[in-house]
Formats: sequence, structure tokens, C-alpha cells
Amino acid sequence: DVIVSTRVRLARNIEDYPFEPRLSKTGAEEIIEKVKGVFAHKDGYGFTDISSLDENKKLSMVEKHLISPEMAEKETSCAIVENEDKGICIMICEEDHIRIQAIKPGLDLSGAMNAAFEADDLIDEKLKIAFDEKLGYLTHCPTNLGTGMRASVMMFLPALTMSGRIKGVQRELSQLGLTVRGVTGEGSSVKGCLYQFSNCVTQGVTEEEIIENLSEAVKKIAENERLLRKSYLENSYDELCDKVMRALGCLKYAHMISTEELYNLYADVRLGISSGIIKDMTEEKLDTLLISCMPATLTENAQKALSPKQRDKLRAEKIKESI
Repeated sequence: DVIVSTRVRLARNIEDYPFEPRLSKTGAEEIIEKVKGVFAHKDGYGFTDISSLDENKKLSMVEKHLISPEMAEKETSCAIVENEDKGICIMICEEDHIRIQAIKPGLDLSGAMNAAFEADDLIDEKLKIAFDEKLGYLTHCPTNLGTGMRASVMMFLPALTMSGRIKGVQRELSQLGLTVRGVTGEGSSVKGCLYQFSNCVTQGVTEEEIIENLSEAVKKIAENERLLRKSYLENSYDELCDKVMRALGCLKYAHMISTEELYNLYADVRLGISSGIIKDMTEEKLDTLLISCMPATLTENAQKALSPKQRDKLRAEKIKESI
């Protein structure tokens, strides 16, 4: 009801190749082939050449959190290796040569870390990874040195947002070495009351310490969010119920819905589900619906170019049909 998903990302680079900004076309292609070869005969792993995809397909993959916005904008060679069952997506030649991502539903930092380590071990067996005894894993950006690990938790925080207390939470977290990001990571804005909390420090700490620190912080945030929701339900039930049911009515009957409006309606309806006001829908179903109604994913599924107006109409139709 509060913690939507967990992600662990490991940054790795191969010895004897310069970092990505100075990497030649030939070097990038060699790295892609090397990483592809590691997983070529492993069950459940598939390969996709990102540089060969059209722009809309790339943006759809960003919306599904498979690749970063930066990777979607790249004009040079890049690819991914993905295992959907294990929630693993490995970006090749993004900011670093290799970025292993493991995503799990709910709060499962240990599960995500272990899944990422499993892929990391397979790579480590076959490739020589750049590592220094003092600096740890060598990465393009100095802020990733050490473990090379970023752990993040996506949280749904409507009560903290409505009350304005989220700003205080952000200040407190910065003092604990944690940072707050939007829906698609660094530099993105917060939408639908969805926040990503992640570690800033990767050096001088162990992977387990990163996980423990983040886990304790998000559990406290979740507890505060639930207490605040309870207060709203007890003291402002009618106003909250009206807000939720109006949003549900818009989702059910609107003829056109923009992406921005969808995020706002999503936040109100999801709060209604978790508060027990809406009983015939689950958070999981709403989350899936949100992703499927993002602009690029909607266009991708329609298999034809759509104008913004056509997308807004199609989005409303899809939502109506679903709920």
C-alpha cells in the first residue's frame, strides 16, 4: 500500500576499455558482444539491441523502467540483456559499460541485491572487471566508486504529499546520506505521489550496510505515511471519500485523459484502494494500468503513430475497458 517496488543497480566496467564517453564504436560493439556471450546459453535471458530500435520503442522501455532516459537518447551502440522472471535488466554501454538492474515488487532489498549479485557473478566469471583495492569498483562517475551499488525504493506517499510534510522527510534523508528522485530516476519530477528514495554514498560502506540503512529509513517513512492516512480517514473521511470517488468517476467516464491528469487521478484512486474506500480494485492492477497508459507504451501497443489527442482518447477508452 506504500512501498511499490525495490531496485538494486550495480555499475561495472571492463578492464582495458576506456569509459563510455571515450569508447570507440568498435570498443562498444566488442563490449556488447562480450556481455551478450556471458548470458547466451543461460535460461531465461534475452538480448535486445537498443540502438536498432525506433524512438517510440525506446521511450516505452523507459516507461517500463527497463532502460534509463539517457540510454534512450544515445545514438551510439548500446543494448540490454533481460531476464523477466528474475526481474533483471542489464544495460550495456549506458554511462558505464555494464549496469545490472534487479527490480522486485514491494520492499525486497535483499532479494533485489541477491538477484543482481547472481548476474554480477556470471559476468565476473567470464570478464575482467575494473577494480582497485582502495577505490573499489571503478566507475565513470566518481559518486559510484566503491561498491558501485545504488539501491532504491519506489514509494507511494499521498498523505505526506497532501500535508506538505514530504519536504521535511527529504531534508532528514539528505542528512542520512539518502536522496529523493522522481518516477524515472535522477533529474525526473515527482508524479502521482510516487517517490524514489536511494543511497548517495557507495564508497566506504558495504552493500549490506547500504541495504540496511535504506530499509530502516523507508520503513519509518511508510509508518508515518500510514499514521497520516489514518488521521485523514478519522478526521476528514467525507472530504477524502469525495476526492477519491470523483477521481474514480473520471477514470470510468472521461472521454479524454492526458498523461498528467492520469497521474493525478491515479494518486487519488490508489489512496482510495489502500484506505479501503474502493474495494473492487487492487493496487497492482492500477499500477499495471498506469504503465500501459503511458504515451510511448500506448502508441507501441496501438502499432501506429498517434497524435496527442488520439492518445488521450485511446487512454480513456483503455482505462474504461479495464475498470
